[in-house]
Amino acid sequence: MAPASLSAAESLWKCLQLPEQALSRLHLSEHPDPAVNSSFKLGTAAQTSIGLSGLAAAEFHALRTGTEQTVRVDARHAVLEFKSEVYYTTDRELPSGTVFDDLAGVYKTKDKSYVRLHTNFPHHRQGILDILKCQPTKAAVAEALLHWNAVDFETEASSRKMVATALRSFADWDRHPHAQALAGVPPVTITKIGDAPKRQIARLAKRPLEDIRVLEFTRVLAGPVCGRTLAAHGADVLWITSPSLPSLPFLDMDTSRGKRSTQLDLTTEEGRSALSSLVNDADVFLQSYRPGGLRDKGFGPEDVAKARPGIVYASLTAYGWEGPWSNRRGFDSLVQTATGFNFAEAEAYAQYTGGDASSRPLPPKAFPMQALDHAAGYLLATGVCAALSKTVTEGGSWEVRVSLAAVGQWIRSLGQMDPQVAFGEGRPFPPRTLPQDPEVEARSVPFIQSEGNDDTGDVRREMTAIKHAAVLSHTPVREGEAPMSLHRHRPEWLKRADGL
Repeated sequence: MAPASLSAAESLWKCLQLPEQALSRLHLSEHPDPAVNSSFKLGTAAQTSIGLSGLAAAEFHALRTGTEQTVRVDARHAVLEFKSEVYYTTDRELPSGTVFDDLAGVYKTKDKSYVRLHTNFPHHRQGILDILKCQPTKAAVAEALLHWNAVDFETEASSRKMVATALRSFADWDRHPHAQALAGVPPVTITKIGDAPKRQIARLAKRPLEDIRVLEFTRVLAGPVCGRTLAAHGADVLWITSPSLPSLPFLDMDTSRGKRSTQLDLTTEEGRSALSSLVNDADVFLQSYRPGGLRDKGFGPEDVAKARPGIVYASLTAYGWEGPWSNRRGFDSLVQTATGFNFAEAEAYAQYTGGDASSRPLPPKAFPMQALDHAAGYLLATGVCAALSKTVTEGGSWEVRVSLAAVGQWIRSLGQMDPQVAFGEGRPFPPRTLPQDPEVEARSVPFIQSEGNDDTGDVRREMTAIKHAAVLSHTPVREGEAPMSLHRHRPEWLKRADGL
């Protein structure tokens, strides 16, 4: 393992109470940073989080089979996987659109500060327009926000369950009550939430998570990246979305790889009954609702652990479970802005360019990728595999928790680089054509598109995508099909190969 990544990987692995000797089998390429144009060590974050997800899967496989294997991760490959959503192709065509809605982004405010808006879902977009009472154009939104102070607008948006945040520096954030509530919270935690006998495991398995059944209730990036990672290591991942929310094809295509997809309406008795039936035979329940969001529907951690003793309940939120912002909605870009990253990155870039850094605050500068989302997804997958191992060695039901804010806190703890090194030596991402470097060679996978949950109307197309950066020596990842449609399959499990 390269010394630059050793402490980051070791501290997280030990936090999960996994066998320390397994770390000797994790091989990370040297000099992970600077990898991209950022003053933060995003190369280390990408390589470490992806590497640990592979190592945790390999550890579970070793418990099942007695076979130990090495895990290798190239830093540049890992960073590119942190932006995989812009590099896939279907029939050699890049995805159309962008990660963000046309009204999303950074706007100046009356108090000479900034706010960032997230408007990808229609109800979030309309909610912001309702507050501002303006036309749905970027110019009209910009004009309207000049009549608001940044924190006042953030507070009003939150009170209406919308998603917007004010720009803060690290110093501003550190004084915030929620930052103080998060102090010392690791990016991923595992807690026992119920009793259950030790998991009986099949000794033969071609992949680490073969025969593991995962119910996934997530959207956008972090949760779907976790589910995609579990699927790559062999799990049967059933991705369940709400029919009341629109699809996000730009993101859904890439993050659906290897999964099966269906939809359930949990506001109906029929939908809840179908989910209860699925829970009875699930091994992992993966969800990204706000704290308590599923408890009202009867599917909180304790409910699921009671219904299915021995389950791993994996939870993802924006701001964590304690503190005044625990119920606040958030996405990667907003958490970056709220917690000081965009402010610090702007100052570092001004130092590099020799620009006027005396004007405060500078226009926010975001990470060159959704690093919090991707890191959170891989760390959540790490926690799931670690918890599955505990069901074998200790028994019990377990909850895994990851928040974007705690992941940001971890990335910040890795430190900042000198701006001249960070922006002078860091490489930009390749243009939006699929990278052809040998370590990120794309792989073709079948692509399915249909209008319903049967095989009628299937269209077989070629999809290329950046392959998984964690390379396991004995169990190569599975490059699965992309269902594309969010309601491609029936809400039922595949037959287990050998049972667990």
